[in-house]
Amino acid sequence: MALLVAISVSSATAGSSELDSTEARISAWIDANASGAIGLLEETVNIGSGTMNHEGVREVGKIMRRELDALGFDSAWIDMPPEVNRAGHLFAYRDVSRGPKILMIGHLDTVFESDDAFQSFEKDGDIARGPGVDDMKSGNAIIIFALKALAEVGVLDEVSIAVAYTGDEEKTGAPLSIARKDLIEAGRWADFALGFESAVTYDDTDWATIARRSSSSWVLTVEGQQAHSSGIFNEEVGAGAIFEAARILNGFYDEVRGDEYLTFNAGTIQGGTKVEYDPQQNRGSTFGKTNVVPRRVVVHGGMRTISVDQLAWARAAMRSVVEKHLPHTLATIEFEDRYPPMSPTDGNQRLALLLSDVNEALGRGEMPALDPSRRGAADISFVAPYTDALAGLGALGEGGHTPNESLDLSSMPVAIKRAAILIYRLSQESQQD
Repeated sequence: MALLVAISVSSATAGSSELDSTEARISAWIDANASGAIGLLEETVNIGSGTMNHEGVREVGKIMRRELDALGFDSAWIDMPPEVNRAGHLFAYRDVSRGPKILMIGHLDTVFESDDAFQSFEKDGDIARGPGVDDMKSGNAIIIFALKALAEVGVLDEVSIAVAYTGDEEKTGAPLSIARKDLIEAGRWADFALGFESAVTYDDTDWATIARRSSSSWVLTVEGQQAHSSGIFNEEVGAGAIFEAARILNGFYDEVRGDEYLTFNAGTIQGGTKVEYDPQQNRGSTFGKTNVVPRRVVVHGGMRTISVDQLAWARAAMRSVVEKHLPHTLATIEFEDRYPPMSPTDGNQRLALLLSDVNEALGRGEMPALDPSRRGAADISFVAPYTDALAGLGALGEGGHTPNESLDLSSMPVAIKRAAILIYRLSQESQQD
């Protein structure tokens, strides 16, 4: 399957690579108030909000709601029903009935639960450490201070804004039809969506994120005929479950692997005469003997794709491999949707060009489009099918999802300026139209 998609950002743009007088005022206000953004970051990092720490997620939501309400937003906490088993989400709208409709996306939860030792904000010069300092409480603060900057220079009323802070990005609730219903509705409302997870800088270049791959999972279940191992491979016993599982996995490697941006991984395998496996907990147990042909195998894996079409093709190809059973075996494969792909589009590329112009105006050079294989899935992918989207508008951090998570605090003002000026320029485009 060929994926015909170009991921590039041309330097030929219609935007301005210099700050106008309003943008200069935005930049100056952000420089003067950067400490406030760091203070908000510290306040939220010091509240543990692992996805399953529902009380902590709600407490962080209260802080962000306080900030949004002060800016004149109509905000609401959206509880999730018991079957979803998540804290809920904070959504806020400021619809002025003119200008472009822009959705800004963050998330309140972290991967660090309440029993984790990594719980507090620490600062050493321009480096901050703490749970979620990079992923993504810095991005949450950047959203607030970009909006404050626009309000302070008197241009916030020139654009309609929705802010979505989900409470379960790190461990999404199910079913998705409930857990992501409000986010998808906001995406349908918006003309543009901006995601505020970490920025990417390497090789002395800032990179724009116009595409992210999907994240889904699969479970392969294989059944064989249990028997004494002396009879394996004969007409009555057949190959057994483990050999059939090995054939299938090797078939995936030979026949499905290789399409650009497609990856799939077998994360865990349980096989023997007795197998128990819980895919929600990613835990299992097995029992088997070397002189017994194994009866059962369960393989749990993940998959990433750049488009819905690529995902459909890969799943069909995997099913085709599974269906070619060895003697006296049966196998089934089930797929679970999690994060859809954020495919590269012309609209996304245009947003990246505008951001690149802003970056140049700030003295940081052009921003080419990042290879989507360098980023994981994110909430912006749920809205990308409905609106032009751009991700990676946060600050610069390292060590996300580990006790070494850190943030370069000097990158916070830069990220706030990029977001605020980009929104301002989108509002001016609307007026020109």
